[in-house]
Formats: sequence, C-alpha cells, structure tokens
Amino acid sequence: MMKYIDRDGKETIEESGQDRLLRHLYTSRAGRIFLKAMTRPGVSRLGGWLLEQPWSRCLIGPFVRKNRIDLSCCLRQEFSSYNDFFTRKLKPQYRMPQGDEETLTSPCDGKLSVYPIKSGRSGEGTFVIKDTPYTIESLLRSRRLAERYDGGWAFVFRLTVDDYHRYCYIDEGRKSRNIHIPGVFHTVNPVANDMVPIYKENTREYSLLKSRHFKTVLMMEVGAMMVGKITNLHKNPATVKKGQEKGNFEFGGSTIILLIQPGKVRIDYDLIENTEEGYETIVKMGERIGECRKLKNTKNHYEGTIENT
Repeated sequence: MMKYIDRDGKETIEESGQDRLLRHLYTSRAGRIFLKAMTRPGVSRLGGWLLEQPWSRCLIGPFVRKNRIDLSCCLRQEFSSYNDFFTRKLKPQYRMPQGDEETLTSPCDGKLSVYPIKSGRSGEGTFVIKDTPYTIESLLRSRRLAERYDGGWAFVFRLTVDDYHRYCYIDEGRKSRNIHIPGVFHTVNPVANDMVPIYKENTREYSLLKSRHFKTVLMMEVGAMMVGKITNLHKNPATVKKGQEKGNFEFGGSTIILLIQPGKVRIDYDLIENTEEGYETIVKMGERIGECRKLKNTKNHYEGTIENT
C-alpha cells in the first residue's frame, strides 16, 4: 500500500492497479523473468522513441483528465507528442522558491522521504529505505566521496507519472561536471525496492554543488523503467543560481536524491516524523523543506574547484 501525506497532514493510503501489477511482477517467478527484459536500457529507449511520435498525442487528453492536470499553468498548451507534453514547462510563478536564501527548498515535485546516514565501518555511511539498506559508497561507487556524507542526510524524492518532471538547483554555487553510472531501469515504485536494491542498480547521474549555504551538496538523478533519458542542462562545471533549472526526466517515474553533509541543514520536523511513520510527504518544487545551520564563515566558501571522486 502507498502511504502519502501532505504538509497539512492529509493522509492518502491507496494501492492502484499499477501497484498490484508491479507487486505481482516482482514477487512471482514468471514476473521476474519478464522483468529481466523490461529493465534493459534498450526497452526504455524504445518506449521513449514511441512516445516522441506524433500519434502519441492521443494519449495526452486521457492522462490530463485522469490526473487533473491544469494546462493553463504551462507555458504551452499544444504539444507535438506525448513526451513533449510530459516534459512541459510551467510558468515561472508556479514554482517560485519559498523563504529566503537560507531556506532549503525542494528541487522537484515528488514524494519525499528523509533518512539519516548512519556511520559504518571505515566511514561507510548507511541509510535504510523501507527495509532495504544502502551504503553511500554503493550508491556513488566512490568511498572517498561517500565519506563526506557519513553522518549527514539523504533526501529521496520519488517522482510518479503525474508529477512535474523538471528539477532545479537548491542553492547558488559552483556545480561540478556530471558523473554517469550506467545500469538497468527498475521501477522506483516501493514494491520494487522491497525486492531489489534499485538505487544502486538503476542508471543514475550526479554532480556536486559547492553551495553558498549548505557546503557541498550531492545532487543525483535516478532513471527508472520507461525513463530512458536523464537530460541535465549543464554537463560541465558552471556557476548556478537557486531555483535555476538543472534538467528534466522523460516519461515515467524517477527519483532525485540529495545528500547533505552533517551539521549543514535543519530539516523540517514533519518530514522526519512522516518518514519514521512510513509516509512519503508530497512536496512541490520550491517548497520549503528545511533551513541551513549557520556556519562560522559562509562568505564565498562555494568558490573554487570541486572534486567528483
């Protein structure tokens, strides 16, 4: 069962037909055989190609009605394909960052869970999503980089098909080049996470943001089933601003992970409490999720070079 809660405390507990289908696929022998083919990168690329064809526009209307999407919020209301609609841009006023420059805001729309990164052997920090343990080293495939986040926090934003699939930077600063880790494309539905360590098997891409207020933040995009493309706008090092668009996912569910170093953020308590009680919190891009913890000297500390590994 999916357990969601919004910032006003309204709870939603549901299991859709898609959830039941995925549960069957991931728990039955026949389903797992089928998934070996479905999770291959070529299948997601083929799905993406099909949804770029003009005929796919016929899928837009039913999707909009089912998910109650207000197209008046979009820069355009006419689309050349389903994927053109799926990667639509909203008018800027609908995703403005809340608070002041010291406020930590969500980089995307999604269902948010927050996890403490607990110290392990040799600085090998661990966190647990549902009952599945992960290490930061296995997520990044770099022990030296993982040690930076030992004792910090992992923010996991799970995007479903009804979410806005563009994402932004959470602070001003200097962004590193992108690191791409190839893999497969499991669904990011929690059903799959119960059976497979999806976040260390799926294709993913990350960069570091040497930020003004949160020191060095790791921002990772995780692909998922039928998401054959992660498009980041800045492939090389660049100076960026808070709220500036970072990139977008194409069709399907997907995930964004933020790693923040210890002592650098004060998380809104409702997010921690909701996660501990098994709920994902519904958030929107630009929505407040915490604030920075004061550093003794923050002036220009984000300038300079960034090491990726």
